[in-house]
Amino acid sequence: MSNTPSRKIRLWDIPLRLFHWLLLISVSGAIICVELAEQIDNGMEWHKRFGFAVLALLIFRLIWGFVGGTHARFTSFVRGPAAILAYLKTARTNPQPSLGHNPLGALSVLAILAALIFQAVSGLFITDEVLLEGPLFKYVSESTASLLGKLHEANAAIIFTLIGLHLAAILFYRFVKRDDLVTPMLTGSKAIPAGQVAEEAKGGSVFLGLAVLAVAVAVVWYVVTKL
Repeated sequence: MSNTPSRKIRLWDIPLRLFHWLLLISVSGAIICVELAEQIDNGMEWHKRFGFAVLALLIFRLIWGFVGGTHARFTSFVRGPAAILAYLKTARTNPQPSLGHNPLGALSVLAILAALIFQAVSGLFITDEVLLEGPLFKYVSESTASLLGKLHEANAAIIFTLIGLHLAAILFYRFVKRDDLVTPMLTGSKAIPAGQVAEEAKGGSVFLGLAVLAVAVAVVWYVVTKL
């Protein structure tokens, strides 16, 4: 694609890009704190704080999936089985880069979001009886908290797997399909062949994004401090 005339179009809005990188930082922080809990002062407490940040970001993403920019909305990339099969049939012969998430990539996005949502929500109800106790632990029985704790640990392996697949897909698209997925998530713009029909993304106001984030943070604050 490097020798083909190209043009840039607006793809990802600023709130979505900030969400993506803040989620990466928060998930990484939560993982590091729990893995190195004995070496980090208040490691498990920081694990909780990163978990709360992840939950707020996920609430933001769910809302943004309905009110955000064109390609941030779920309606722009969530497709049924027929669309996924059609994409798989043409993916090898289609030289043009996808705009936003392709039908297969959408499954990855939904799987990661679902796994992280379960992880963040289940963490509210669990305890290790030593260093960690979720703010909603008092509302469930010990047996329920124990079950959620086991599922929380098991789900961590699923998250690691999904992250690994996500990174592998990024490398595959970059070096095999010659489609750079990282730069657009940094700059918001994507280079496409000059002849490819594509409409500039619309919406995704920064002010609306701040308002949605404020709502998400307020929800988590209420859950953590008031319930």
